[in-house]
Amino acid sequence: MQSSAEIRQSFLDFFKSKGHEIVPSSPLVPGNDPTLLFTNAGMVQFKDVFLGAEKRSYTRAVSSQRCVRAGGKHNDLDQVGYTARHHTFFEMLGNFSFGDYFKHDAIVYAWELLTEVWKLPKERLLVTIYHTDDEAFDIWHKVVGLPPERIIRIGDNKGAPYASDNFWQMADTGPCGPCTEIFYDHGAHIPGGPPGSPDEDGDRFIEIWNNVFMQFDRAADGTLTPLPAPCVDTGMGLERVSAVLQHVHSNYEIDLFQHLIKAAAALTGTADLENKSLRVIADHIRACAFLIVDGVLPSNEGRGYVLRRIIRRALRHGYMLGRKQPFFHQMVGPLIDMMGQAYPELAAKREFVEGALRKEEERFAETLENGMKLLESALKDDTSHAGGASKTVPGQIAFTLYDTYGFPVDLTADVAREHGWSVDMPGFEAEMEQQRERGRKGSQFENKASLSAEAIQQLPPTQFLGHGAPLYAADDLKLVGIVRGARLVDELGDGEEATLVLDRTPFYAESGGQVGDTGVLSTGYGRFLVRDTIKLAGTFHGHVGRWEGKTLRLGEALHGEIDAARRQATVLNHSATHLMHAALRQVLGTHVTQKGSLVAPDRLRFDFSHFQPVGADELRQIEDLVNAEIRRNAAADVRNMAYKDALDFGAMALFGEKYGEHVRVMKFGEFSTELCGGTHVGRTGDIGLFKILGESGVASGVRRIEAVTGAGALAFVREEERRLDEVAELLGSSAGDAADKLRQLFERQKRLERELESFKAKAAGAATAQLAETAVDLGGIRLVVARLDGLDAKGLREGVDQIKARLPDSIVLLAAGADGKVSLAAGVQGAALGKVKAGDLVGFVARQIGGKGGGRPDMAQGGGEDSPQLPRVLDEVRGWVEQQLA
Repeated sequence: MQSSAEIRQSFLDFFKSKGHEIVPSSPLVPGNDPTLLFTNAGMVQFKDVFLGAEKRSYTRAVSSQRCVRAGGKHNDLDQVGYTARHHTFFEMLGNFSFGDYFKHDAIVYAWELLTEVWKLPKERLLVTIYHTDDEAFDIWHKVVGLPPERIIRIGDNKGAPYASDNFWQMADTGPCGPCTEIFYDHGAHIPGGPPGSPDEDGDRFIEIWNNVFMQFDRAADGTLTPLPAPCVDTGMGLERVSAVLQHVHSNYEIDLFQHLIKAAAALTGTADLENKSLRVIADHIRACAFLIVDGVLPSNEGRGYVLRRIIRRALRHGYMLGRKQPFFHQMVGPLIDMMGQAYPELAAKREFVEGALRKEEERFAETLENGMKLLESALKDDTSHAGGASKTVPGQIAFTLYDTYGFPVDLTADVAREHGWSVDMPGFEAEMEQQRERGRKGSQFENKASLSAEAIQQLPPTQFLGHGAPLYAADDLKLVGIVRGARLVDELGDGEEATLVLDRTPFYAESGGQVGDTGVLSTGYGRFLVRDTIKLAGTFHGHVGRWEGKTLRLGEALHGEIDAARRQATVLNHSATHLMHAALRQVLGTHVTQKGSLVAPDRLRFDFSHFQPVGADELRQIEDLVNAEIRRNAAADVRNMAYKDALDFGAMALFGEKYGEHVRVMKFGEFSTELCGGTHVGRTGDIGLFKILGESGVASGVRRIEAVTGAGALAFVREEERRLDEVAELLGSSAGDAADKLRQLFERQKRLERELESFKAKAAGAATAQLAETAVDLGGIRLVVARLDGLDAKGLREGVDQIKARLPDSIVLLAAGADGKVSLAAGVQGAALGKVKAGDLVGFVARQIGGKGGGRPDMAQGGGEDSPQLPRVLDEVRGWVEQQLA
């Protein structure tokens, strides 16, 4: 029996023997692709190749791609643990043809691998095709030899053109086409019917391979445009085919999952290896670990929120198994045992992954406790439950517990049941549906600056002229495209907005965090004001702006001039970002990776992975390291090489960036080596000065540093000097003596504050002594109610304590006003405690002056507005107390 690892390798080796290039898996976060939440199929990294916007050195490829389907259009999260084959994370085996072979070879290769290499019984295989695809039918029947009854035509199933399981599309827009799916028959002893039948949802016939024939690009309005050349995109789940080849029915029975399930059972003390919670934990550790490896960290939005949901779902199942302490991070080791050889980056980042998971586990433990407090409060509040007299936790509260506190609804139901309550499940489901709708809308990433496949085919790639010596102007720039929306137009009138595409340009297009250039494109009869330069389809530079002048037409030669001062300032900040990234890794550790950046003319902003604030001493070390490299004045060493060679050379790839086969490496001495297509200084000394402005947190596990360089850093230092001089002038000292003078003032202030507190305490003591003498006797219990202005909350508490010390059986309420607000303090002791609670007394007063309060039965505090009603309310306290004592 082949292991999962052997099956993965045999797939790659088979297609390598057929002339395919083995391409490594791309990250789970699609590089520079705003249309996708996660990489959800093997073809994602080849999307631009299918569109014709990118060329590779090969026309045939094979890969084993890491995929996540837990958000956006493809979301299997809710099914995981309850079915035999749904996963949040899976590996998709795929072979691809880019304008090379098409349907015939794709089908023949698939049949050869399945029946001749893997020896699957031919009689157990059947296929589906798109209902109008006669070409695919003929290949399956006449070439492969499948009988017609095992070739099933699948038509439209949603009342819209091409809305079919056998017409595949990656997302609402993008490459698509008809497909043929291959199914394995597990046997008549398993319930279920063949695809297309009423019982197709059963488990007897399982799809193991989908061959997609990419022929079209779908636009947002549904229009289908033929791709430059017909392509092939296939996908086969490693887990599914492993189950077939290992002669088991469920994916969770394969070797990979069994190892993880046993590890989860050991950590949770669970004897039943069939427990669905163990399956959930085994599945979720793969998605969570690889998402963190690929730069995603738990947060409250976007990809980080999906990761948080997956982690907490795993922890919920651990809780159901009785595991209350952190355990999930300990699943990383067993995962490395099974997948570390195929994906060495998993082992390399083990410590970081475990740390991220453990921190989230600890965070969830805190929210779990807070969620319990909210639920217990709801169970005590008979006025807020749903359904009138019935004791039902409202669906909105159950949803808040689930959504805000990560509280599973079944746990809410268990706690409610213990109190004789139930949960309004229809209300909860209604809230969940609203959230799903919000999620569906939020996951529809939109690329507003886009080109149709037709437009891409018509345009030559833009040549960027700015990677050599600094170039701020250029002539004879040919206008090859005028883009309005996603379409090409032939001309542009006065005052019209558009995006211009040139055959070559000195304007840098925004990417890698560096902002796009601004400037002017001109002719003898008008000018185009460029307010931004962007990347279109990853290949073309789009100059965004407005035309002023006579009609501009395609083919015109333009003179381009960028804003040189703006570019020069941007360049300093970009090079400094590279140096700071290296310094961060030296000072904080190699777990630091870029999470985002902004390189603008006025400043740089750098987001990075780190789980705690960066201390002042660490910031100084980072600043000192960068400035030392600036003074070293190392020359920029720029090299162009193959991507793999660049990584071997020591270059660091950045989070969220997409790299082609050949890359540009930027090296500054022995300090920093990164892949980068941006513009940089010739020597580090050109940066001049680097100054950190501040450090902050932007998400869980993500920190941000903002800094300035060059003239910006000098301006910052001068402003700091100006402020210091202003402080020194106010203190009547020199700048050098300002700190000592200020320290003396603070010491004097503290001494005066202590003296003031002493005077206040003496005054309060005298006042409370007098108040104790005026106490009203209510049947042996003494009542004191008074307003003592000039005391703060602490003084009020001390006043109450002093009166109580003089009156053993007493009730005391004191009020003090300042700045339109009133503070309240109450104390109850002795015989009065059995009938009067201090919190109730404070609440009685506070509610009538627009405030609130509470505390222990013997001591409580509160406050409200300094209302004209306060004297009346204080007068009514005696009557309220008498009612309580009655």
